[in-house]
Amino acid sequence: MPQPARPVSTIVAPLSFSGDGDAPRLERRGGRRRLVQRGDTALVVQDLAPPATAAVRFPAPWPRRYGSCAVSPAGDLAVFAGLHALRAVERSGKVRWEVRHPCWAGCAGHDSFTEYADGRDHQYAGGGSAGFSADGSLLWAHVRGPLADDRGRGADEWLVIDPEDGTVRARTATHTAAVGSDHVPHPDPRQMGLTIGEGQDGAPLRWGRWDGRTLAVDTFGEADRVLLAVSPTGKRLLTVTHDQDVLAVHRATDGAVEAALGAETLPPHPALASGQRDSFDDEGARAFFDYEGGFLDEDTVVVGTVESDEEFGAGRHWIVDATRMRLTDRLVHPFEVSGPPRALGDGTWYTVSSGDNALHLWSL
Repeated sequence: MPQPARPVSTIVAPLSFSGDGDAPRLERRGGRRRLVQRGDTALVVQDLAPPATAAVRFPAPWPRRYGSCAVSPAGDLAVFAGLHALRAVERSGKVRWEVRHPCWAGCAGHDSFTEYADGRDHQYAGGGSAGFSADGSLLWAHVRGPLADDRGRGADEWLVIDPEDGTVRARTATHTAAVGSDHVPHPDPRQMGLTIGEGQDGAPLRWGRWDGRTLAVDTFGEADRVLLAVSPTGKRLLTVTHDQDVLAVHRATDGAVEAALGAETLPPHPALASGQRDSFDDEGARAFFDYEGGFLDEDTVVVGTVESDEEFGAGRHWIVDATRMRLTDRLVHPFEVSGPPRALGDGTWYTVSSGDNALHLWSL
């Protein structure tokens, strides 16, 4: 039966009316929630835990379409992963360090954004990403290699960096051809997940472990899966296949699949007329999982089928038993929501408003 969602709060995005901001997102770090929103000229970070504090604005070295960014757990450092470099910026706007790498667009290199601002090849280039460890002691970064002073052909690399001074402590090739990537942190600061998008070619997953001297990377059998989340204890991983047909929970130790849920088990969208239900399994009407989802708690997952539902009406959200990977309930919100659910691991999840100007926080 449908499971009602309870509104917890609505949070207005700081860049909601400026027209230069990406959709806001929520992060949970050290038991505290914070809002993060990337604009063309600044990265805005707002701690949502009482007492209320003013939002912090990190000056952005380049507009948002030219890269991604990450914020340290303490909120004192932002790292911008651009087309030519990783740049660490403090709250004051001071550049703490920079690690340069070959251009994701394949150019010979540029010293400043103004040199490639009008270049079409740079506007539509792929890119990497960066992510802080759970305690902020390490920065993991996916870049285009080789780094400065190296020789050889370019290849994607995964770096472990000291965020204090930018020292590269370890590096390894990912053996991918990335269009984009995203880091998924583990509670253990020595571990990190990296999900890599290669467009239509696939979505290889990499799992890194750093022991202080050596970076070991596991491909989990070269499975073509998108890493969605790590459970609150760090014992489980949640993935969806590149074709979005299978949702799975894995052991974090070795990547073995503990349980899986196929999209064919999803009921048809209620907006489908009874005469159309027989064609639900056809390519044009099948349901499939979104590339978003996460753990509400260790044993409960929330996911969506918004992308496949949009042709028929409102997107659906689902509660899944993470132990057996079985549908528990369909979530029902008191008003229409847009986009997929994004879980925070503390029993709550959020959705972004249709205008990208607010976040709605929910619980069961």
